[in-house]
Amino acid sequence: MGYLPTRLRQHGVLRKMVRDVQLTMDDMIYPIFIVEGENVYKEIESMKGQYHISVDQLERLVPQWQSKGIKSLLIFGVPDEKDAEGACAYDDNGIVQKALRAIKAISSEIFLITDICLCQYKSDGHCCFFDPQGKIKREETLRTLDKIAISHGKAGADMVAPSDMMDGRINSLRTALDKNGFEHLPIMAYSAKYASSFYGPFRDAAHSAPAMGDRQAYQMDFHRASEAISEFELDVKEGADILMVKPAMPYLDIVSKASERFNRPIAAYQVSGEYAMLERGVRENLIAEKSIYESLIGIKRAGANLILSYFAPVVQELIEKYSE
Repeated sequence: MGYLPTRLRQHGVLRKMVRDVQLTMDDMIYPIFIVEGENVYKEIESMKGQYHISVDQLERLVPQWQSKGIKSLLIFGVPDEKDAEGACAYDDNGIVQKALRAIKAISSEIFLITDICLCQYKSDGHCCFFDPQGKIKREETLRTLDKIAISHGKAGADMVAPSDMMDGRINSLRTALDKNGFEHLPIMAYSAKYASSFYGPFRDAAHSAPAMGDRQAYQMDFHRASEAISEFELDVKEGADILMVKPAMPYLDIVSKASERFNRPIAAYQVSGEYAMLERGVRENLIAEKSIYESLIGIKRAGANLILSYFAPVVQELIEKYSE
């Protein structure tokens, strides 16, 4: 009777043997939000199950995260005070720098990635500086991003992840890191970061909503696919070690294009809006919990090697429950 696809579906062992993709905790990166103060462990209203965390809480939380299989964190800092220059972003006693040192003292095994951007630190909430005519001051922005990365390297970062989408920032960061003794530090580039509505809850979590305008002048237009290839090519040429697509779910075609074309690991960021929709859908019994696992498999199937997701603390449990 020839080939019948259902022959390979009739036994659980065989189904697992012929799978194209597997999800493991080695694939996962957990983004966290560190705030100033003490005894802070406050749920973020728009991201149920995610928290603002003060540095003193890390001694309790890091072992808990590790027990859930988490091996890597992406650290976002949420300072109390901001200014026009974003100076606290590269303060050696800044919030991210303090978190890096604290986590390294707790565990030398967990891999620490830091977000390199200005939006959480500048009073206007933008990722760059502007001149009086509203044009991006690229060189000033790049110099400041360089200072942030060097400061993070000194504090113990294992990898830096620039999310600003400034032209030339990978080359600038690579040059600055190399000159300052951090040639070993890899760069995970937010290569295709789209100007997306799916970031809404993050701006609440990071207190980073723009005070005026939006970020369409430097984040990518979601109508364009070909531009992503140009961004990937530039980042590879400039020295990026990992290429990221953000968001994940609405841009799986971009993840697929990147994985097929470029000899670099591909990361995909399942962003706050994706998380909030799935979390609420499951919490209100609109969709099954298995849909979270299915969404992550979809990202892997599209070609991502790494997934940044707020679901990371429950992924080990999801794998155990739903990978059969």
